[in-house]
Amino acid sequence: MRDDGANSGPELLLTLRRGAGAPALGIQVEDGLREAIRAGRLRSGDRLPPSRTLAHDLAVARRTVVGAYEQLVAEGWLEARTGSGTFVRRALPGLAVPASAAVVPAAPEAPAGPGRLRYHFFPGHPDLSAFPRAEWGRAVRAALRDLPDSAFGYGDPRGHRELRVALAGHLARTRGVVCRPRQIVICQGAVQALALLVRSHAERGAPRVVVEDPYLPEHRDVLAHAGADVVPVPVDGLGIRDESLVAARPDIALVTPAHQCPTGVVLAAGRRAAICRWAQESTALVVEDDYDAEYRYDRAPVAAVQSLAPDQVAYLGSTSKTLAPGIRLAWLVVPEDRLERVVAAKRYADAGSPVLEQAALARLITSGAYDRHVRAARRRQRERRDALVAAVGEHLPDARIEGAAAGLHAVVRLARPVGARELVAAAREREVGVHPLSEYRADPSPETTGVVLGYGALAVPAVREGVRRLAAALSEVG
Repeated sequence: MRDDGANSGPELLLTLRRGAGAPALGIQVEDGLREAIRAGRLRSGDRLPPSRTLAHDLAVARRTVVGAYEQLVAEGWLEARTGSGTFVRRALPGLAVPASAAVVPAAPEAPAGPGRLRYHFFPGHPDLSAFPRAEWGRAVRAALRDLPDSAFGYGDPRGHRELRVALAGHLARTRGVVCRPRQIVICQGAVQALALLVRSHAERGAPRVVVEDPYLPEHRDVLAHAGADVVPVPVDGLGIRDESLVAARPDIALVTPAHQCPTGVVLAAGRRAAICRWAQESTALVVEDDYDAEYRYDRAPVAAVQSLAPDQVAYLGSTSKTLAPGIRLAWLVVPEDRLERVVAAKRYADAGSPVLEQAALARLITSGAYDRHVRAARRRQRERRDALVAAVGEHLPDARIEGAAAGLHAVVRLARPVGARELVAAAREREVGVHPLSEYRADPSPETTGVVLGYGALAVPAVREGVRRLAAALSEVG
């Protein structure tokens, strides 16, 4: 699926079924839009993507989307405004909007980076040169102009109300997340969010936390440092193994369903359902780390697991992959029955995140600038992904690429195991930084069967040259 020019307009999550027995695509688009409005994921006054953009995102003909829009305009769900676009009608007679989706007035409520290597395939690192400085500067200036004096005092530990309202709408629209603004806690990065979840459980004793194996070593360390008993559970081609997760009897299960890090596997539908059923029956908490879910290239988006069980799943997202890690903005969507404890942990951690950055992000989201930035970033990263795939095919023809349909990295499975330290050293001599797959294992082996190559921070020529040099390093250690 190509990105040719389709980089404007808001994001919208719709899932279509294809194949024998599936309804016509136009009918599915109509039904999906109606359901999004009924469920509150699309709200009164929300602007829909241009028909060309939505058609591109769904991989359907533009006339299919145009026809769906026209049908819903005729039925009174939507309204077309000349020169402005298509919007959800502000008055929808007879439509009962769920309380979780109700629009509430905005009054206040009671690791190390890539380093100096010339070709560092640092996984998960975004293109910092693409940070939208002009848009961010305008948003900061507008916030400084418009924020009341009281906004700069001690506020709600959950974060700036304007940002939480904006995020509730954005996450519902783009990821299918079901929540009220009051359930969102703004954190200073995903690291703090994970620590808060562990500390909020402290009164019940040290929580037993299941993590995926392989998974990010830094996040495992954060959980352990916060006092958790960390239990690794294996990942296979369908994602984390649900039967092993259940057998571990955890208090918390941390999963990356949309794009497992580092393997890139999407959690299978059957396992999603099984994990949600287990959480409901056991009263355990599932934490959904929506790791780099914004970047997808060859597959349709998948809805957040949180949408299946909002009372059992805490949703974690951040701007680290879309804007920059240095902004230090992340968010937790917390089930109501755990919210008070998480808010208390946040209060004692820092009394709340900096307000100016929150207000700026809120303005980027509500103005549509954030969606436009993400679309443009997705297009650039696809070009880099394509360059990586082509370079591996040319210089490492015996290797196999996995997990390249989405995200900011791919796993390159090697033709034979090699010494992990020897490979890192040989690559470094050629100014290349690589990360063996074995580093992500709970029990790392001295040999690795693959490398995790992050391309997000490398220009296309650097991707090509870096892979060429990596091939030379592999020939030396092989």
